[in-house]
Amino acid sequence: MKKAFPFIAAGILISALFAQDFQHVVSVINIEIPVRVFKGDTFIDHLTLKDFEVLENGVPQTIEAVYLVKKTDIQRKEGKTGVAPQVSRQFVLFFDLSEYLSELDQTLDRFFDEVFLLGDSLIVITPQARYHMRPDAMNIPREKLKDQLRAKLRRDILFGSSEYLGTIRDMEAALLNDSALEEKLELYSMYLSKLESLRWVDEASLLQFGEFLKSTPGQKYVYLFYQKELIPKFNPKVLMQMMTVNQSDTALTFKLMENFQFFTREVRFNLEAVKKAYADSSIVIHFLYVTKTPASDVAITSQNRSGLEMAEQSEDIFSAFKEIANATGGISDSSANAASAFQRAVAASENYYLIYYKPKDTKADGRFRELKVNIKDGGYRVMHRAGYIAK
Repeated sequence: MKKAFPFIAAGILISALFAQDFQHVVSVINIEIPVRVFKGDTFIDHLTLKDFEVLENGVPQTIEAVYLVKKTDIQRKEGKTGVAPQVSRQFVLFFDLSEYLSELDQTLDRFFDEVFLLGDSLIVITPQARYHMRPDAMNIPREKLKDQLRAKLRRDILFGSSEYLGTIRDMEAALLNDSALEEKLELYSMYLSKLESLRWVDEASLLQFGEFLKSTPGQKYVYLFYQKELIPKFNPKVLMQMMTVNQSDTALTFKLMENFQFFTREVRFNLEAVKKAYADSSIVIHFLYVTKTPASDVAITSQNRSGLEMAEQSEDIFSAFKEIANATGGISDSSANAASAFQRAVAASENYYLIYYKPKDTKADGRFRELKVNIKDGGYRVMHRAGYIAK
């Protein structure tokens, strides 16, 4: 069964994983901000403490220390702080795909050959399960490790998307059958409701996932691969003909408009709460939107039977996770090639500065405090988390 974000809908994460709760006690510890600075697509690595400016809720702060980190290597330090930076890395490869793409082979090759280092941790989330790489996995030959993961991904994506794809086929069949239009629309509406239930995102579990990652030490990177969704509809010409022929039947005309003209998907969780929670957790989320049309949808489109078309319906997920990625200092990328999108996300992740400061306002009031990092000379693209919750 395909579900948007299976750790949410399938309850894969268990409560024991969230026993630790690391909060920002602002009167005790410094605030850490991972910052990435680019000129075009080039990371700028020559900046010093004096080049940075940090604002908290618009108020300038005094920076106590700045570290330059490349991968897991601290290359330079300025200033004084009692905080020892944790530069170990927790990776999450999250695949919410309706088919196994050949580009995933290249993605796994690049990850294990060029990105993953001894001491890093890895979680892989598929439409069916979640896998933790054991510490002794590094003793397994890399090629064998990649083959094992490929096999699990293929199996989980195949089985995990079966109900979702089956529902898409049922929606197509409902529009193509020989029954009366009223019956077609009734069946279509039923399958559309089922499809929406398969995509349901539970806000509490989404927040819980953020808390789990927050409790893990070091730098956290989530690479979320999400494949474009398409659903069968009557094409505009056929829909207009149907509405013209049935214009005297108000109920039927409204049903046509409801299913095919006015149907939109809205974000069904508190987006602002999730953005703030993930920024507070200091997780970098890269949203990699795979625009390659699923093979099953290509078959339907090529047939173009009885005036049907495959219409994109991913706007809710795309808009929400683009905002979440931005709030965490990550990137959003749309590409037909998952491997190319992953390569760009990795390039935007591996080098960064760690900035530390002690807030001037030390009240632990539970409010979200907005962060803004500027480079005094200007002209740079700066990526960082949007803020933290003062607890």
